Amino acid sequence: MIRDMAEPTMSIADVDAMLTGEGGFFETVPVIVNGVEVTTAKNRAPHLRALLQNSANHGGDGSARYYVFDDGTEATFAENIATAASLAAGLAERYDIGHGDRVAILAANTPEWIQSFWAITSLGAIAVAMNGWWTEDEIRHGLELTTPKLLLADAKRAERITGDPGVPLVVFEEDFAELRDHAPGADLPVTPIDEDDAATILFTSGTTGRPKGAIITHRNFNAYLTCAFILGARDAFRFPADPDDPPKPPMLSLAASPLFHISGLHSCCVTAVASGMGHVWTTGRFDPEKVLQLTETYKITRLSGVTTQVWRIIEHPKFHEYDTSSVTAIGGGGSVWSPELLRACREALPHAERPVGVGYGLTECSGLATSASDDVLREHPESVGAAIPTCDLAIHDDDDNPLPDGEIGNVMLRGPMVTPGYWDNPEATADTIRPGGWLRTGDFGRIENGLLFLASRRTDLIIRGGENIYPVEIENRLDEHPAVREVVVLGVDHRELGQEVKAYVVPFDDTVVTTDELAAFVGETLAPHKVPAHWEIRTEPLPRNATGKILKQVVAGNAENTFIEE
Repeated sequence: MIRDMAEPTMSIADVDAMLTGEGGFFETVPVIVNGVEVTTAKNRAPHLRALLQNSANHGGDGSARYYVFDDGTEATFAENIATAASLAAGLAERYDIGHGDRVAILAANTPEWIQSFWAITSLGAIAVAMNGWWTEDEIRHGLELTTPKLLLADAKRAERITGDPGVPLVVFEEDFAELRDHAPGADLPVTPIDEDDAATILFTSGTTGRPKGAIITHRNFNAYLTCAFILGARDAFRFPADPDDPPKPPMLSLAASPLFHISGLHSCCVTAVASGMGHVWTTGRFDPEKVLQLTETYKITRLSGVTTQVWRIIEHPKFHEYDTSSVTAIGGGGSVWSPELLRACREALPHAERPVGVGYGLTECSGLATSASDDVLREHPESVGAAIPTCDLAIHDDDDNPLPDGEIGNVMLRGPMVTPGYWDNPEATADTIRPGGWLRTGDFGRIENGLLFLASRRTDLIIRGGENIYPVEIENRLDEHPAVREVVVLGVDHRELGQEVKAYVVPFDDTVVTTDELAAFVGETLAPHKVPAHWEIRTEPLPRNATGKILKQVVAGNAENTFIEE
């Protein structure tokens, strides 16, 4: 039986006004960023290094646990600071890493990834978070785009690079320890860091099909943290604890998302340093039973992940064999949460009073733009919530004109969390950062009563298990096959993954080609999750409109071809 939910004691608007108003704990003030006025927290940290320094107070003396990995490796906040300081000294003295330099990280979730991130950003350098699923071709593109001074990688991914990587390479399993232990007892760097300096580069697919490097500044990180903390405080004021209830155990979150994603980097790695909430990290391929085992062992209080991961956790055949009574909330993003998934989460966690919370965002806004708490989702299950404080939300037409409530258009965001642009890609930046500082998300939706409802995903974007896949990248690869005359790639619905990739191929006349051959061809240069899971070989030309564009809805069977060829 699902537990009845208590009624909120305050409205969201009243709580936000109290928290962000003059004298409030999260008082906001106007500032000018890149020539645009935005609203941001008055008492914000100036940069990530300041957050790291302040984490020495967690547990009173930094003795609180920062992370523990599923192999038992762990570190306190104080130990993390000491490691970052020593590693930063090694990076500076051995590789001349300094302010503005790029250092690439190519690895699975490991303590070394986290240690590297804090050392790099403490120097005022830029951590280039490379996708651990990339093939050699994609890795080399990332290196050529960002021109790092150094590449830090685990052995498995370093082996994907044949020949000279073109940049000094330190392998975690080989020579990283010596670099990390370069200067025991060192202090953190004192290099000046500006709020608007780049802190990291996170990769997101673009309309060209090649990954783009979204710049995430120190201001962007701190704007995300402000919003996350406001959401936590909002919940505490709206649903105050009963004084007769027993004390709650310390909050402990399970982190199963990759560190090269906002879901792992922002939501877990950085949030933990700012908040003092420890995280238990999984390694290797996502394993729902391992998540359940760790939840029982460590008494995890919060689970998070993309919809695919959440489905796999709550529908695991051994779910009820593990003790999940410590879990008070489950949430995440990656794609829109269906009403069915919301219901399933509540049924899986009947002891939790407000078990579900979801948000909407994208890499270019540090992952958080709107939020919907459990009580909002019960009334509006298809909504992704209202704009978070400091984030402006609007719907524009294709000419950047605002649309009234209820009309579907381009979802636009503005605020201190929005990226200044893409690394070394001014054209893509101009397409995305519109006049007035508005971020054109590429998603379509409408606003009703302050709540955002998404009408469709980004144009042509396929979201498979939380991974963004742009069809054009796969289409371009298939176009290189000598047997392929035409191709279009679309997403098809999948209950757990959200979507899977499907390719519609028209071979040249008198040419025979198998789907296995095509799949192997795609897999030679693209990551496995981009290889189509479904294929359809056609003999008729693909339907197109008058300008030559393929009618994708017609291809998928969702619309009739109303164009007449003349």
